[in-house]
Amino acid sequence: MTMSHSPDVACTRCRFFDDHGVKSAGREGLCRYNPPVSQPSPEAHGLWPVVSREDWCGHFTPDTAVAALGD
Repeated sequence: MTMSHSPDVACTRCRFFDDHGVKSAGREGLCRYNPPVSQPSPEAHGLWPVVSREDWCGHFTPDTAVAALGD
């Protein structure tokens, strides 16, 4: 099975992409689709995966797209 990628399918177009409100500074954000990965010690915080705006995954569908882009 081959997966094709288009610019319309990218993390930056997904409702689960979190750029912390910074539109122009940086090409990375956090993927909020799954819960954060836990750390080995109880007092450590979990970490969300860091993704590039151009990354994409198999979870993206038109239903998960953001309503409107502010870019």
